[in-house]
Order: sequence, then structure tokens, then C-alpha cells
Amino acid sequence: MKFMKQFSAKKLACLIAATSLSSVAVAETPIIGLITKTNTNPFFVKMKEGAQAKAQELGVELRTFAGRYDGDNETQVQAVENLISAGAKGILITPSDTSGIVPAIQKARDAGLLVIALDTPLSPANAADMTFATDNFKAGEMIGMWAKAKMGDKAKDAKIALLDLNSSQITVDVARDQGFLKGFGIDLKDPRRNGDETDPRIVGNDVTQGSEEGGRRAMENLLQKDPEVNLVYTINEPAAAGAYEALKSFGLEKDVLIVSVDGGCPGVRNIRDGVIGATSMQFPLKMASEGVTAIVEFAKSGSRPTASDGLDFFDTGVQLITDEPAKGVQSISSKTGLSMCWG
Repeated sequence: MKFMKQFSAKKLACLIAATSLSSVAVAETPIIGLITKTNTNPFFVKMKEGAQAKAQELGVELRTFAGRYDGDNETQVQAVENLISAGAKGILITPSDTSGIVPAIQKARDAGLLVIALDTPLSPANAADMTFATDNFKAGEMIGMWAKAKMGDKAKDAKIALLDLNSSQITVDVARDQGFLKGFGIDLKDPRRNGDETDPRIVGNDVTQGSEEGGRRAMENLLQKDPEVNLVYTINEPAAAGAYEALKSFGLEKDVLIVSVDGGCPGVRNIRDGVIGATSMQFPLKMASEGVTAIVEFAKSGSRPTASDGLDFFDTGVQLITDEPAKGVQSISSKTGLSMCWG
């Protein structure tokens, strides 16, 4: 009986020790936060998929949060505070309010978290440790180069409509617009601003809010200004789809070339169907998965991510998609693009 009591006591001690070690292991599993603008936009859905897959691969815990709507800074601030309290190692965030979120981000960095902005830089950009994003200027430049090559000699007499995001001059909007103009060979007055160019080929700028309805309305406005528009740049593919519908209502859809940026599956299908001539594809899944990898490396060694050569952010790549290749401009087809797209 005495032996059994000793055995039971030893066994119990071992079980307690094992349980304690297991609890420590769980407690030491690094926590990473992903905060997106919304959880419904296909771009952010794909971003979340990339983060979840990489977190599972690397054996870390991913906690995800999203705003209730695009522009919901309050919910994002609360998510940052939750992650600080949870002892997270780092945060990936697509900021809804690039300046309004900065005090919360600074609080996280002061607490020792690595903060990486995804897709959209903070204002100022150095308020985050690093930004992982598309080179939006290059994305615009690629579709501008393609449009110029596609139009050939007619490029010198182009009538260009620029369908931007809004009038706030946000970085992504400006970079895509200005990149397109540079690629097309138009002199940029101030590359940090939209709408200050004096090239007579530019009919004008209008805003779309990045939506199909906004694209339709903006296209109608610019057609009223000049019904001979023959080249349309759009901030994204929903705006491009709206512009096409406006052109179609006037019987002009076959006379006007449309170019865009995004690389969502609906947009790539519109390349296939002849609605859009070319688009520059982004890679949201890669942004998030590379971000998770960077935070895990920071948790292990303290090393921080560095910017790509010649840039002030980590470039996650861009790819031109078109079914009408132009000489001197590297591209892939919509068929290939549909195997890589998101949404």
C-alpha cells in the first residue's frame, strides 16, 4: 500500500509537470495580429487566407480583426489595443485612416511590437516599421507603357480620361495615376499630385470612389467634356467596369481603350471578354504571408524587414495582364492571370 501511494504521488507529480510544460508551450506560441479594412472585400479575404496559411506553416497563432466598414478607424484602434494586451509579437494592418491610426500604432511599437502596414502606407509612412505593398507607381507605369505601344502613332493625338479614386490625393491613387501618365510619355508637373498636368491630350480627371457606379458617373462626366475620348485610365477594375458600361450606352465601347490596376478575378475576366485592355495585378496573399514571415523572424532574432532596392517599402510585385501583347512590354495572358487572381 505504501508503494502504491509513493507510485501514485510520483505519477501525479509527473502529470503535473507535463501539464505545466504544455501550458508554457501554449503560452509561448507567438501571437500575430492581422487587421484589415473590412472582412468582405475580396482583396482582404485573399490577404487573410495568405496570413492564415503562413501562420499555420510557421506554428504561430494568428488573430484577425476587421473594420465594420472601409474607414472604420475606431474598430482598428481597438484591435491594436487588444493585441498589445494579448502580448502579440507583431501586427499587420491595412489602415482605414492612415493618420488617425498612428497614435495607436505608436503605442504598439512602444510596447515592443513590430508593425507592418499592408498595401496602404501610414501617414507618415515611417509610423510603421515597414510597408509591404505593390509598387503602385510601377503598376500605373506598366499600363501606361502598354497603352502607348498599343496606340502606336495615334498616341500623340490621344484623348485621355483619368478616373481617379477621390480628391484627397492619397498615395495609392496618386502613384497609379502618375505612373500611368509617365508610362504614356506625359510630363508630370508634381508627381505627388493628380490633375496638375498641362498636356493637351488629357481631357480631365474625375473621381469614382473605386466603385462601378462611380466609374460610370465619372465616365459620363468626361464624355460630356469631350466625346472623342479614346483612352481611359481607371484607379481599379470596378471603376473600369463602370466606365465600360457608360461607353457602351453611347455606342463607344469598341472605340475606347481602357486600362486599370488590381488583378481581381472579375477584372481578369474582363480582360478575357474585351472590356479592359490591360491591368496590373497585385498580390495581396503574398503581402500577408511575407508579413507573417517577417514578424516570426523578428520574434526569433529581433531582425527587422528591409525595403526593396531603391524603394522605401517592401515590394510584393506586380504583373501586367493582357490578351493583346505590345512590343517591348512584358505581359501574361488572361488565361494565366486567372490562375493567379484573387476574389
